[in-house]
Amino acid sequence: MIGKKGPALSIAITTTVLVMACAPEPAQNTVNDDYAVYCASCHGASGRGDGPASGGMEPKPSDLTLIAQRNGGTFPRLQIMGKIHGYTMGSSDRTMPEFAEALDSPPAPYDTGDGTPSPMPERLVELANYLESIQAQ
Repeated sequence: MIGKKGPALSIAITTTVLVMACAPEPAQNTVNDDYAVYCASCHGASGRGDGPASGGMEPKPSDLTLIAQRNGGTFPRLQIMGKIHGYTMGSSDRTMPEFAEALDSPPAPYDTGDGTPSPMPERLVELANYLESIQAQ
């Protein structure tokens, strides 16, 4: 028994649904946002290990622009993603926090080198791509 309020209620609901459908989606984090939030305080804006929080750290944060150089000219993508994500927890060289929860995102198919795509968090893959892009030549 909606009575006389029925048409007004219908219009209000329809208007609300239309406004919600037109609202912009929340902004997605970009790889630059992720680097600035999770990496730059220790590794610096340029990735050279000179971030504002690095002053009293022992060992000092790594120079991320020299990863490939330290690995014979090859960027060790899976090792880097493992270190960032936290797969290497428990290893003796674990000096940085894990970011698995922070970089949680829908999985993207990623070829780990065996020709079979495996699901990896999309933001983790993008961050590894970014780190590879800043390697010193």
